[in-house]
Amino acid sequence: MSREVRHLIGVVAGLAALPLVYYLTEAGARALRAAYATFRPAPVGLGYLTAVAAIVVLLAAWSWLSPLAALACGLPLTAVAALFAFDLDVALELAGRLPSFAVPVGEPPGTLAGVTGLYAVIGVLLVLSALLPRGRRSILGG
Repeated sequence: MSREVRHLIGVVAGLAALPLVYYLTEAGARALRAAYATFRPAPVGLGYLTAVAAIVVLLAAWSWLSPLAALACGLPLTAVAALFAFDLDVALELAGRLPSFAVPVGEPPGTLAGVTGLYAVIGVLLVLSALLPRGRRSILGG
């Protein structure tokens, strides 16, 4: 497979993973918040965040072929995290325009995960996995 094809597939994979990571992270954060508020365990929240971790591992593992998969997902998440950190009003307005899936009324998607820094952690990890030297990008790499 040529380098260009690998890079194109990497970009497509990263962009396809972006909404999954965004919404699953928010769902996990909301489930954890609900469990914390009711003093109950949160297996659903753990499940959502485990799914996010699996996607992140797959994207990081892909970076031994093409770092663009991790960058295509990680850079927008890092930008979202920066927006939540530096201009919460703009972040909330933009998040309010996104489609919401089972998000409580009045709470834009991504709000809880954005203000708690989950997007920053995930995005920075993905970007770092893409920027590491080729032999150190992934435990799966050579």
